[in-house]
Amino acid sequence: MKHIVALGLAAALIACSESPKPAAKAPPPPAAAPVAAAPQAQPQPEPPKPDPNKELAAKVKQALEAPSAKLPSGAIDVTAAEGKVSLWGAVETDAQRQRAAQLAAKVDGVKGVDNQLKVVKGS
Repeated sequence: MKHIVALGLAAALIACSESPKPAAKAPPPPAAAPVAAAPQAQPQPEPPKPDPNKELAAKVKQALEAPSAKLPSGAIDVTAAEGKVSLWGAVETDAQRQRAAQLAAKVDGVKGVDNQLKVVKGS
């Protein structure tokens, strides 16, 4: 009986101590990587073109707000369409109303002035 147990243990040891399997083969080197085609340049959308009406209105507004204009700062709104400038808002005197129209007319690109300024005492 001792021999059978010894043989069983020996068989178990032999079964557990199998030689390690050979390492898996290294994967073959990758084929030459395909050369990626240069990305085609996609046309970039054009940046928005400046609005000439907004630019003209901004130039007139800047002229009216200059210290030399001697007009109430921020009291006059300006819009423009195809060279025609409209002035909106309130001023204290008729002289200020006329001065605003004169200054606006002198700005390069102004073809006409629509003076909608109102004279409001104490404005």
